[in-house]
Amino acid sequence: MNKFIMIVRSLLFYALYLLIVLSFGLVATLSGPFLSYINRHRLLTTAGMLINQSLSLTCGIKVQVDGLENIPHTPCVILSKHQSTWEVFFLQRLFMPVSTILKRELLQIPFFGWGIRLMHPIAIDRSNPRQAMVQVMQQGKQRIAEGNRVVIYPEGTRTPYGKTGNYGRSGAALAISAGVPVVPIAHNSGFCWPAHELIKRPGKIHVVIGKPLETTDTTSQKLTEEVKAWIEEQQLQLSVK
Repeated sequence: MNKFIMIVRSLLFYALYLLIVLSFGLVATLSGPFLSYINRHRLLTTAGMLINQSLSLTCGIKVQVDGLENIPHTPCVILSKHQSTWEVFFLQRLFMPVSTILKRELLQIPFFGWGIRLMHPIAIDRSNPRQAMVQVMQQGKQRIAEGNRVVIYPEGTRTPYGKTGNYGRSGAALAISAGVPVVPIAHNSGFCWPAHELIKRPGKIHVVIGKPLETTDTTSQKLTEEVKAWIEEQQLQLSVK
């Protein structure tokens, strides 16, 4: 596709994206205190659904999800590949109700951050890894006890499509401590929605949900290595067309 056309289509998407985020952020901020927790989730994840539809309409990006049958009906820890902004809102909808580990600076973004705050995320200070680990363990177990799933990106930050980051062990440690399974997620969102780039590439974002991994009789190191091996093997097989 002509690069100029891709830029125009990407700009159109961002116009819709901004409109959706501002509208739902404002509505959520005003109505959130009067809604139940699950209804706040439904309201805000509807924004994510509309963003996904806008992405398809303007940029020709489709989504395929395999492994929906592997999602437990009970709380779990989701360990996902992290390549772009796309999976942040998509996984919120897919695993609702869910609490996501994220950097606390995101909560300060007008409208966007205000909405996220209503979904009980675990907002950490990445400049203080030791305190962040304590927070993940304490608040993570609390969220799980409340019936939430917890999403963690073990690479810690967005990793470009086709690359592998360093997998941290906090997600595995939380799952073991809380006695819940781990669900690994592979996807190729970074191909269509590259981090720190304006242009969105047409194609298919392919998401694969792995079978739950039990957390008894294992260590955080072994479990993290198992998750990493599965995710990175799946990454090699994902299609984009």
